[in-house]
Amino acid sequence: MPDVVPKRPPKAGEGEHAARTLDEAIARSHAILDEALERFPQVVASFCLFSGGNDSVVLAHLMRGRYDAVLHVNTGTGIPATSQHTREVADAWRVPYHELRPKHRYEDLVMGRVIASTGPNRGIRAVWKGFPGPAGHKVMYRHLKDEPLMSFRRSIVGTQGRLRKVVYLGGMRWGESERRFRNAEAIDTDGAIVWVAPLVHWTTAQMREYRTRHRCHRAHRHAPHRMCTDDALPLNEVTEHLHMSGECLCGAFAKPNELDEIAFFYPEVAARLRALEEEAKAAGLAACRWGEKPPTPGKTAPAAGRLCSSCATVPGQADLLAEWREAGLITPAQYETFTRQDAA
Repeated sequence: MPDVVPKRPPKAGEGEHAARTLDEAIARSHAILDEALERFPQVVASFCLFSGGNDSVVLAHLMRGRYDAVLHVNTGTGIPATSQHTREVADAWRVPYHELRPKHRYEDLVMGRVIASTGPNRGIRAVWKGFPGPAGHKVMYRHLKDEPLMSFRRSIVGTQGRLRKVVYLGGMRWGESERRFRNAEAIDTDGAIVWVAPLVHWTTAQMREYRTRHRCHRAHRHAPHRMCTDDALPLNEVTEHLHMSGECLCGAFAKPNELDEIAFFYPEVAARLRALEEEAKAAGLAACRWGEKPPTPGKTAPAAGRLCSSCATVPGQADLLAEWREAGLITPAQYETFTRQDAA
């Protein structure tokens, strides 16, 4: 049956917001990439961004044969099994694989050991101190995800950004979150990068139908990652345990008790984060708890980055409450009560 995002997204072009069956949605996905390549003949290579999450694996599976390599940003904060999953899937598909890493470690960002290299604080102040909370998400995203992608882009196009461009295929969808609904575009440019979102029009129901169609559900002993046939859709066990890819655990938008959940399935990862909490506490940093909003008042949380599908707002976070307030679901007085710094 055809399905559609209930409202027309602000950045949807003419005809993009239309009811489609899954097969029609698939055809539209390929048409989006075709349109990008036609508009930008300067493109010299296309890369699929593969976090290891549910949406990115659908993207990587659907667009096989249409990209030159898989890119996985290993932030150094995530579940190692997720990065291992992306390596093994790319190897099974015989697709070139690039694992990108940030210049600065998460631990050094938290401990204030990364000094600003630009702006008025150049060479003077740390870019951040303590665990981020929503207010620090922009800093973490820039250093842990954006910078590795920009460096990789430079390695391909060098200083010829006007003459040479790369396509980054991302799994952004209008139906993913309210932020994605407002901000996602099928084709978006950023200097020498052409961001293409082939799944932008897909609904949650279509994602579910695609997984049902391609994932192995036979009652047998599955091959690793459920890749039981050449066309099988891979499954990352981390997503089954945590309901997210777990490729970035900066904690900026962590859910309540998320660290306990991580500890249950991946105790070594939680132990690393808790050891960093102790180091931050010993150094006298106020923001010394992972996944908690820093104790000092801050600005409204910035928008999630292009790749932060699992960093969408979650219950209990101030920016979600702000959306409820703007939609009339709670009163301004209730918003102030819920977001007071001394609120439990």
